[in-house]
Amino acid sequence: MSVSNTRAAVIINPKAGAASRTRQQLAEDAYKACSLAGLPNEVVFTEYRGHGRLLATEFARRGFSPIIAWGGDGTVNEVASALVFKDAVLGIVPSGSGNGLARDLGISLRPDRAIETVASGRDLRIDVGQLGDRYFVNIAGVGLAASVAYRFEQLKKRGLLGYLKAALVQLFGIMPETYQITSEGVTTRQTVLLVEHANGRQYGNGALIAPDAKLDDGFLELVIVDPIGPLRMLWSARRLFTGTINQDSKVRSKPVRCTRIGGPHPIRYHVDGEVGQGGVSLDVMIHPGALSVRVPTQIERAR
Repeated sequence: MSVSNTRAAVIINPKAGAASRTRQQLAEDAYKACSLAGLPNEVVFTEYRGHGRLLATEFARRGFSPIIAWGGDGTVNEVASALVFKDAVLGIVPSGSGNGLARDLGISLRPDRAIETVASGRDLRIDVGQLGDRYFVNIAGVGLAASVAYRFEQLKKRGLLGYLKAALVQLFGIMPETYQITSEGVTTRQTVLLVEHANGRQYGNGALIAPDAKLDDGFLELVIVDPIGPLRMLWSARRLFTGTINQDSKVRSKPVRCTRIGGPHPIRYHVDGEVGQGGVSLDVMIHPGALSVRVPTQIERAR
């Protein structure tokens, strides 16, 4: 599908990933890649958390499409959140630490090739999850992953190594939490290490937390990890990279359309790796086909 007659907006997070390139270099990369792809464009930078959503909202109002999120999962979340239920198409240039959604959609990690996909790929309608008042396109949940995301945000040096450091620290320090979980009308009280709602399959870097999840099936994959010691967890983590985590005896998963999570105190959560603080209960639901995203003509999902 050619978009050479449309005007694209490129929203760049200059702090994404290892942030090894200057703003000038990133802008030059964007203009060059768009020029080679025949994609008229306007390039802007995010200045603070949430800015990507504001920028994308304004570009959509002005009729720009596609609107390209150039950054990590958090940047993709911000831009996508502004485009839910709108006609504008989301484009992705992944440059973060995990790039979970982009990998699942088969979008290249090379900016020039990702822009080629934006210029000549096809549009796919995907589902969008909602946790409280926050949208998510990939994964959202509570417990260990939210704690890791919180610690990761405190680090001065980010990137994959920073994320692994945050994960190891939390793995050896986190205590299981007891939640009241209601899904599909059934309520249970459970002490767990992790509760995730997966629209996509992976956190990023090929770590598949929900191998059976599909982005366009109208369901979220509810993944619950029972209490487990850190050494056992490290051993089981290899299953994330073989697509067999759902075969672990400590891991339970099922497709759901909506869930409520309740606890004795306000619940910390993450949406696409971005941390938030909720009340004593959180509602999670799915919005089928709520977002249009530009993907390669032939999707080969990265494992």
